[in-house]
Amino acid sequence: MRSTAEARRVTVLNTAVSVFARAGFHATPVTAVAASAGISEAYVFRLFSGKLGLFVAAAGACFDRIAAAIEAGAERAGGDSPAEILEAMGDAYAKLIADRDLLLFQVQAQAVTDIPEVAEAVRAGYRRIATFVQDRAGASDAQVQQFFAYGQLCHLIVTAGLDQIPEPWARALTTGIRHP
Repeated sequence: MRSTAEARRVTVLNTAVSVFARAGFHATPVTAVAASAGISEAYVFRLFSGKLGLFVAAAGACFDRIAAAIEAGAERAGGDSPAEILEAMGDAYAKLIADRDLLLFQVQAQAVTDIPEVAEAVRAGYRRIATFVQDRAGASDAQVQQFFAYGQLCHLIVTAGLDQIPEPWARALTTGIRHP
C-alpha cells in the first residue's frame, strides 16, 4: 500500500502536468498547482525541491505515461516487423496525446530547455523512449527518426488544429495522419 506522501506525490505530478500545460513553467506559480491538487503550497514544497524540482518531476511523469502507452501499443502490434510494431506504437501515442494537457506539457517542457535541469529531463525522457522504440521494434536509425518526426508533426497538427482547416497547405501536412 502506498503511503500518503507517495499517493499525494502522484496526484501532484498529474495535476502539475495539467496546470503547467496551460501557462508554462515561467507563468505558473506553485500555488496554482497546489490549489488544483487540493493541498497546501507548503506540502508541495515538502514533496518537491521547489518549482523547478516539481516541473522536472512532472516531465519524468509525462515520459512515464508515454513509455507505458507505447509499450502497450507494441504489445498490441498485429505482427513482428519493425513497421508493424512502430505503427502500433504510433497509434498508441496518437491516442495518448488526445489528452491535450499531456501534449501541451511536452510543448511547454521543450520551450524551456534553456534551463539545464529541464533540458536534461527532456533528453532523458527522449533517450528512454527512443531506446525502447528502437530495441522493441528492431527498427533502424532511419525508422526511429521517422517515428519521432511523425510524432512532432502530430504535435503540430493537434496544437494548431490543422486537421480542421480545409485548405491545401493544411491538407498537405495532415493527409494520412490519423488522430483519435
